[in-house]
Formats: sequence, C-alpha cells, structure tokens
Amino acid sequence: MEDKILLEVKNLKKYFPIKKGILGTQISNVKAVDDVSFSIKKGETLGFVGESGCGKTTTGRTIIKLYEPTEGQIIYDGQDIAKLSPRHMLPYRKKMQMIFQDPYASLDPRMTVGDIIGEAIDAQKLLGKGERNDKITYLLKKVGLNGDHGSRYPHEFSGGQRQRIGIARALAVDPEFIVCDEPISALDVSIQAQVVNMLEDLQHDLGLTYLFIAHDLSMVKHISNRIGVMYLGHLVEIGESNELYSKPLHPYTQALLSAIPIPDPDMASKNKRIVLQGETPSPIDPPVGCRFKDRCKYAKPICSQVTPLLKEVGKDHSVACHLY
Repeated sequence: MEDKILLEVKNLKKYFPIKKGILGTQISNVKAVDDVSFSIKKGETLGFVGESGCGKTTTGRTIIKLYEPTEGQIIYDGQDIAKLSPRHMLPYRKKMQMIFQDPYASLDPRMTVGDIIGEAIDAQKLLGKGERNDKITYLLKKVGLNGDHGSRYPHEFSGGQRQRIGIARALAVDPEFIVCDEPISALDVSIQAQVVNMLEDLQHDLGLTYLFIAHDLSMVKHISNRIGVMYLGHLVEIGESNELYSKPLHPYTQALLSAIPIPDPDMASKNKRIVLQGETPSPIDPPVGCRFKDRCKYAKPICSQVTPLLKEVGKDHSVACHLY
C-alpha cells in the first residue's frame, strides 16, 4: 500500500427529493448522505459498516457518480469530479467501477456472459474483436471460471458464480478503484470466504483500491486496512482496523461490535452485549445536534444543540462525539 491519496471526499451530501401531488411539488428531502468526509490511499481497502439505511451504499454510488452529488467534492487522483459532465466523466468511468450486491439482479438475463463482461470494453472502445474475446476468456479464468463460459447465460450459474461474473465485468476496463457494495451478503456462507479471498488476491495482483461496504463486521475487519462507521448519513468514527475493533470510541461503534458472535462459549459469556434503545430517526427529519443522542446513554445537553465533527483522537483514528 502506498501513502498516496487516490480518493478524497470532502463534505459530501446526497439528498433525494420527496415530491407530492400531481405537479410533483417538492416537500422535503431524504438526507441519505449528509456532510461526509474521508480519504482512501492507493492500494488500501477502506471498509464501511453500519445498519441498513445509514447511507453506505448511497455514499459508494455517489462517489462513482451513479448518483449526482447534491454538494461536496469528490477528488479522484487530484481532480474534483463532483460536477463533471457525463462526457468529461468518461475517462473516470474506466478508472472507477462497482461490484453490486445482488448477483441475480445485476446481470442482464438476455445477454451472454461474454457480452456482459465485454459491454464496458465496447463502450470505452478499448479492444478489437479478437483482443476483446481473449480479454473476456482471461477475465473468466482470473475469477475462477472456465474460459468457455462466455457463451452461456446468467441463469446457468449459481449465485457465487454470478458474483464472479460481476467481478470480471468490473475488471474488464482495468480499473484502479472499485466500490464493493456488500458483494458477499447474498451468497452462501461457504462461498463468502472464497469470494473475499479472491478479491484480496486480485487487489494484490492488479494493484486495486477498494471501498468495501458490508454488514458482516468480522469480514470487514478481515479485508480492510481502515474502517469507517456510518449512522444516519454521518460518518461517526473512522480508524485503522485493529485499533477500531480493540478500542471503539463512539457509543454506536461499541454497540455494533458488541453484537459480533463469538464462537468460544466461555468468551461469549463474558462479552457484554450493548442493546440500543429506541428506533433510528428518519433521514427525512434527522434530529438537531448528534443524530445518535436519543439512543445514547452518555448524551449531554450539548449533544442536542451541536453536531459533533470528526476529530482525531489518536494515530489514524477519528471520532465524531462530544465525549472526546
């Protein structure tokens, strides 16, 4: 891993308008991502965790411009791409790719596997027909499938094989940065480790940089160099993987980590599970101040008035909490 910053996100916001009536009058916004900042070094894996609806996937999709950002900067290799037009984004489409969560929904059932993988090659006009076919065969083998699988259709493959096809599609244009959006959550447990190990091997062989979004906290620790924790559109803690797991600082991070199953019965009996009270507030009308305050046993008056900002509390460890 290099020390060079490949991607820097500054004050990113993504709001989805809520409209009402026959004229579609906007009445409010869903604040899916609200003022998020972080950076990713070239060659590293940054993991993102948090409960469903916290903004992880929206952050990933906004970074690679599948969603247009509402505000903020997305600085990729020194260039702010946040406001680039589709035409000027074209060179960055080659550099930034995504592996989607559902291998059943993300592959067009009417296309052969070869055409699914080759679609991006054709869009970027990268290779002639002979080279294109050679590249597709190479990629299928690279992800552990047979080179002659290109003539088949997605329904002929298992979920794990389909996800490998999705990974081959992401690799087709030789990207530098890949958003892995819960790439193992739809797969059998027996297949998950194989796919994660393959992603690690590909990263080592091809020099890839990952944003790895997941629910499985143990798997995120395994694959990530650093981990960011999201809650209701905010990044509440970010730090080096082992540091964050051994010394979680934000009360929400502590609650998340306390829920990880421990296979050793003796150790599990000593583990104190932190059960959060109340419900996650609505992203349409998030609370003023700290968004976690109504579920936090340490909440103070300032938590209801001032939104805590991420601040460094140790080497490569930052937390957004008034306790620190």
